[in-house]
Amino acid sequence: VQLQAYGGGLVQSGGSLTLSCATSGFTLDYYALAWFRQAPGKEREVVSCISRSGDSTYYPESLKGRFTTSRDNAKNTVYLRMNSLKSEDTAVYYCAAKGSGYYSCDVHSGFTYWGQGTQVTVSS
Repeated sequence: VQLQAYGGGLVQSGGSLTLSCATSGFTLDYYALAWFRQAPGKEREVVSCISRSGDSTYYPESLKGRFTTSRDNAKNTVYLRMNSLKSEDTAVYYCAAKGSGYYSCDVHSGFTYWGQGTQVTVSS
């Protein structure tokens, strides 16, 4: 099982980035996918979650309208589009997967598989 997050980098404040999470070793169709992030000295926080169906998504209130997650099961890949980036978005971003109901994405229970993280740095 492997989750490979990539697409991070250095971007100016107000810019955009799209992260990708390429998965292998398991059938993505049966898993909800989430993005988390962890900034230096801070706890890890959930950024987004998308259900197996792709119809249900979750974002914390602070990120709604700026971040969008999507999935392409045929490509075994999940995406995170980040717009209007701010310096406080600087963090290592991780993707994670868990078995789930078709329309649900529960971010409050544990995730089974984790990727290695990709660094996003937003310069002000």
